[in-house]
Amino acid sequence: MTRSVTETQGPMFVRYFGPVLDALRHLGGSARPSEVREQVASKLELTEETQTEVTSNGMPRFDNQVAWARFYLAKAGLIDASRRGVWSLTDKGRSVGPLTHGAAVTLFREVHAQFHSAASEPSDQIEDEGEEQRPPEGAASTVSANHREQVLDLLRGLPAAGFERFCQRLLRESGFQQVTVTGKSRDGGIDGIGILQVNALVSFKVLFQCKKYAGVVSPSQVRDFRGAMMGRADKGIILTTGTFTVEAKREALRDGVPAIELVDGEKLVGMLEEIELGLSPVRTFSVDVEFFDDFRA
Repeated sequence: MTRSVTETQGPMFVRYFGPVLDALRHLGGSARPSEVREQVASKLELTEETQTEVTSNGMPRFDNQVAWARFYLAKAGLIDASRRGVWSLTDKGRSVGPLTHGAAVTLFREVHAQFHSAASEPSDQIEDEGEEQRPPEGAASTVSANHREQVLDLLRGLPAAGFERFCQRLLRESGFQQVTVTGKSRDGGIDGIGILQVNALVSFKVLFQCKKYAGVVSPSQVRDFRGAMMGRADKGIILTTGTFTVEAKREALRDGVPAIELVDGEKLVGMLEEIELGLSPVRTFSVDVEFFDDFRA
């Protein structure tokens, strides 16, 4: 792997250590990964090009680097994660002041030393791991629960028609009626139609689009979808296994035009968890050792 950074700079993802902590403080101490990324991108005024750039493995570079930042911050005890994938500041994280780049590099080196032997890597050279890889799996402090990554990998491995049928099933399970897939017709980017029955008197015709990839959806793609649905439906939904740029989210809610609901990979898995579709909940226990100490006397 190319070693593209110097000892004083650290890997590229180290620059997001401070912004991630700041974003969580701004968001009240906890947030979903997509909210953190949006806040970081807004605070740093990152361009759409920066947010949509992908690595040689096809992963969004910005998302990947923020994920690596979160991994190291969690290893340092500054961030915790719930079962639902919410990132939250620990007591230690809340007590830490603004993080300078120098302090971030020092933190990186301290954590890095915990799981990299000195023999495997020269001390004066550090791999920019976040450039091409996902954060290590199988650790308690991974970016999200392992089942989330597995589900997204499975969905991204489906053929296009299969992912459209999956979205059809998900919408049906979520209360939509008369859900029909029209993707084969390539009807102006419209992949399907459904009816959302709010109550006995109110219903909405909804058009949806399915985007199966690991990249990001841009504002131009949101505008194109809106153009295809104008005059044909009351509402639109874009479902993707990837993510949306900050500008795409703003475009979806722009005043004066029909709003479009955006469902990214994170929200997609969250919906599956909520209705337990394709996922089986597992119950486990942790031992409260202190409880038994009362009976030792």
